Amino acid sequence: MKQPALGEIVSKDILDLLPHRYPFLLVDRVLEFAPLDHIKAVKGVTLNEPFFQGHFPAYPVMPGVLILEALAQTGGILVVKSIPQQMQDKIFLFTGIEKVRFRQSVFPGDLLHLEVKYLKHKLNLWKIQGVAKVGGKKVAEGLLTAAVVDREDG
Repeated sequence: MKQPALGEIVSKDILDLLPHRYPFLLVDRVLEFAPLDHIKAVKGVTLNEPFFQGHFPAYPVMPGVLILEALAQTGGILVVKSIPQQMQDKIFLFTGIEKVRFRQSVFPGDLLHLEVKYLKHKLNLWKIQGVAKVGGKKVAEGLLTAAVVDREDG
């Protein structure tokens, strides 16, 4: 079995970075990461995704809100990996979206490329720019905001 490249973030690492689990974990692998700068990740879209049962059975299309969620999760990895010492007992929560545009549909069999760029943060509020692509073509984009808050397990 091929070992991951130094610094590559694979699915088992993602499970340590994000609280999401099946069926809501929407990032499969991180291809590139630069702290407080950018991250590139991928999500392999398969017909086995549970949302395709209802969206839409005769014409399976990945819901746009889930593409945004995949970008938000990718942004969460960027933040957690950028400031790990400050993320102890914290969680990264998606708080808003702006200037969202959906450009093209995403179908089973597509490899969704998720590109997130760090824009700024102040205190616990973060702003990132997300772009999702398939085959080099932009399928969705938007500005996302999130907050780092105390994790309340209970």
